[in-house]
Amino acid sequence: MLFVLFTLWIIALLLLMIDPRSSTMRWMSAVAFTGGIGALAAVLSENIVPYVEQTIPNRSVSALLYRIQATSSLLSYYGLPYSFAMLALQYNPTWPGRKIRTYLPVLMLLPPIACVLFTPGYNEVMPITFPLVASWAVPYILGGAVLIAIKKERMPAMRRTHLFTCLALLPPIICFAVLNYVMPSLGFYRMWVYHTWILAFVVPFFIYTFFKYGFLGIRLLIERRKLDSTLRAITSGTAILNHAIKNDVGKMSLFLEKMKQHAEETNQPELMQDLDVVMNASMHIRDMISRVHEQTQELPLKTTPVKLEELLSEVLNPLAPYLSKVKLKQSIPPELTLELDRMQVAETLTNVLMNAVDAMPQGGELTVKAFVTKKNVVLEVRDNGSGMEKSILKQAMEPFYTTKSGSRNNFGLGLAYCYSVMKKHGGSLELSSEPGKGTSVFLTFPGTRLLEHI
Repeated sequence: MLFVLFTLWIIALLLLMIDPRSSTMRWMSAVAFTGGIGALAAVLSENIVPYVEQTIPNRSVSALLYRIQATSSLLSYYGLPYSFAMLALQYNPTWPGRKIRTYLPVLMLLPPIACVLFTPGYNEVMPITFPLVASWAVPYILGGAVLIAIKKERMPAMRRTHLFTCLALLPPIICFAVLNYVMPSLGFYRMWVYHTWILAFVVPFFIYTFFKYGFLGIRLLIERRKLDSTLRAITSGTAILNHAIKNDVGKMSLFLEKMKQHAEETNQPELMQDLDVVMNASMHIRDMISRVHEQTQELPLKTTPVKLEELLSEVLNPLAPYLSKVKLKQSIPPELTLELDRMQVAETLTNVLMNAVDAMPQGGELTVKAFVTKKNVVLEVRDNGSGMEKSILKQAMEPFYTTKSGSRNNFGLGLAYCYSVMKKHGGSLELSSEPGKGTSVFLTFPGTRLLEHI
C-alpha cells in the first residue's frame, strides 16, 4: 500500500503543478489524492499503528493515529466517488444544462454528508455502511465513467489523447468501485489489497502515454508552452538583430557613398562596380532581417466585429489566380460574427490557404468550413493534397522550419506566425495530416469572441 500511496500522491501533485488553473486538472488531482489517502489509512492500519503500539505504548499517540486513520479512510470512501463525478462533469461539459450544472455539485454532496452524519461511526472491521454508501458511490463512478467515455473530440490532436485518457483512467476507477463498494456489500471485505496489483499495470501505462501522447491534454499544453517560449525568444532576438544590423548597414552605406564618390572623382570604374556589389549585399542583408522581424514581431490586437464569411471572401479575392486549378467548397454560416483583429486573422488565413494551394500543384479540392462547439468556434481549412509525414507534421509550426527550401522569400515563419495570432486571440492552431490524403488546419477561437450566430 505504500507504493499506492506515493504513486497516487505524486500523480496528484504532478497534475496540479502542470495546470492549476484548469478545473479538470484540479478534480483529477483530487481523485488521485483521495485514492492515495485511502492507501494512507491502510498503511496506518497495517504498519504504523501496530509498530507504534509495540515501541511507544502511549494511548494518546495511538488514539491520534487512529483518528488520522479513520479520517483518511472516510475521506477516501466518500471523497473519491464525488471527486470523480465532478471530474467527469468538467471533462465532458455537454451534459447537463447550465442551470442543472450550477446546483448539481451541491446536490451530489448531500449523500456523502448524510452518510457521515447518520450512519454508524468508523471501525476497522466495518469502516462504512457498505450497502448504503454503494447505492450512491457506485452510480457516481459508473455515471462519471460513461460521461468521460462518450465525450466526442472534434479536434484531431485531442482524439488520441482522449482515447489514452480513458484507457489509463477508467479501468482502475471501475476496479476501485467494485473492490471498495460492491464486493464488501456482498460480504467480501479487505478487497482493497488488490489495488497494488492493478496500479502495477496501470502506472507504467499511464507514464508511457503521459510522455508519448499526453493525458487530459497535458502534452498538448506542454508543447504549446514550449512553442510560446520559442516564439518569444525569436521575437526578442530578431528585434535586437534588426536594430543592430540597421545601424551597422547605415554606417556602411555612409562610408561606401564616400568611397564611391572618391572612385568617381579619380575615375576608378572597377572600384565603383565593387562598391556597388558591397552596397547591394549590405542592403539585401538589411531587407532580409527586416522581413524576418516583420513576421515575428508582437503586434497588439485591434479587434472589431468581423463576419467570417465576409472575411473569407476578402482573403480569397486576391488569391483567385492561385485557385484556378482548385475546386473550392465553402460552408460558413452567414451570420457567424466574431470579435477579431481583422488584419492579423486575414494574414493568417492567407498563409493557411496558400499552404493548401502549394500542397496541390496539380489541382485538387479545398474545403473551408466553420462550426460552433460548446466552448469554441472552429474554422477548418482542408485540402486533399500530398499531406505530410508524422516527422514533418511535428515540426511544421516550429519557427524557421520549411519544406520550401528553394524559395528565397520563405523563412519558415508562416505557421509560427499563424499560431502566434491564434494564441493572442485566446485560441489555438492544430494540424492533422496523412500522406496522400491531405491536410486539415483547425483555427480555434474561444466562444467568448462569438458575437452572433443564427
